[in-house]
Amino acid sequence: MKIAMIGTGYVGLVSGACFADLGNTVWCVDKDKEKIDMLNNNIVPIYEPGLNELVKKNFLFNRLKFTSDLNIAVKNSDIIFICVGTPLSKKNKSADLQYVFKAATEISKSINKFKIIVTKSTVPVGTGDKIEKIILGRKKKKLFEVLSNPEFLREGEAIRDFRFPDRVVIGSNNKKVTKKLETLYEPLIKKGAIFFSTNRKGAEMIKYASNAFLATKISYINEIGNLCEKTGVNVEDVSIGMGLDKRIGGRFLRVGPAYGGSCFPKDTKAITVTGDLYRTNLSIIKSVIKSNEKRKRILTERIKVILSNKVKGKKIAILGVTFKPNTDDMRQSSSLLMIPYLQKKGANIKYYDPSGEKNNFSKLKNVTFCKNINEACKNVDLIVIHTEWDEFKSIDFKRLSRGKKFKIYDMRNLYSSEKMKKLGISYYSIGR
Repeated sequence: MKIAMIGTGYVGLVSGACFADLGNTVWCVDKDKEKIDMLNNNIVPIYEPGLNELVKKNFLFNRLKFTSDLNIAVKNSDIIFICVGTPLSKKNKSADLQYVFKAATEISKSINKFKIIVTKSTVPVGTGDKIEKIILGRKKKKLFEVLSNPEFLREGEAIRDFRFPDRVVIGSNNKKVTKKLETLYEPLIKKGAIFFSTNRKGAEMIKYASNAFLATKISYINEIGNLCEKTGVNVEDVSIGMGLDKRIGGRFLRVGPAYGGSCFPKDTKAITVTGDLYRTNLSIIKSVIKSNEKRKRILTERIKVILSNKVKGKKIAILGVTFKPNTDDMRQSSSLLMIPYLQKKGANIKYYDPSGEKNNFSKLKNVTFCKNINEACKNVDLIVIHTEWDEFKSIDFKRLSRGKKFKIYDMRNLYSSEKMKKLGISYYSIGR
């Protein structure tokens, strides 16, 4: 099939490359000419395992094309996916849909025959209706159908999630067009993906409801972890015991820092705005948002306690600053609160992250990026494991210490408390 992806951000680029790998011809469109030039020169602007190879392969076979000319892409495609960003509005907590509506307006100018227009961006309930209205306002004849096809890609696992999804959700008010989307996704359905169709508003709601529920699980187990610390219970035992109940499941029941990234923070806030709009108080989700923000402060304050409330002049190593491993995404990461806070308290901070140096900390005094673990941990008083990158899971702390005393604060529970005690290392974890 001939496809256009409007927006070459995380969703658009990953989905476009994967659709091309299934044998489709895909046009990826972006107004950022610098980004398009990079992609046409086989330089991928985002960090995602396996994406470089996938882009190069399908670009070489001419199945994947990059352009800043939306008109050409739309006219040469049958299915157009809107994959632009929907950040939180600066005025309130709702999703900012200006880029979605601009894309719809631009698409309407280029419709030369029947087109299937699909919103893959995360949008509030009723956005598809507004897109339809925008395009109808510019076209005398209805030569299009608007669908919703929410994405469920995890950063760091996006290519696998696309190839082996739990489900493909299509929201459409036209069964005939739904069938065409089912055909597009047929290679994935044959591998076991469940194809689920509902109306357009239903699909829009499924995305927000899913993210809000997963965020709730994270905040829930983090609060249980706080209770476990005070009662002498191992939260990992609690997580396993709970997760064995098939009604609950073990995924997203791991304690750690607050949830972050591009989805959960903005989507939980945006769905509460929708609730308020329809005079429905989503009190549980509102509590989750408050709990998550509080989580950032709780873990940061604990660093002070570990250092006996003497932060000034202390040398601290932070291992991992992204909100999760296998991504360079810093959005809503707990480190964005933690590092500036400790720096203001007089700490000298060195950090290392496999995805590279971060502009977020470039203007902070006494905050230095290091090129490896050894450099970051040299002569420090405290090592904080913030992100569970694989290379942080088997550090030889005995060799690293070389007789020098330091403390470890493991925010991801990567190591055994018992083993650390035997090594004579002051080790602190979460919920145990």
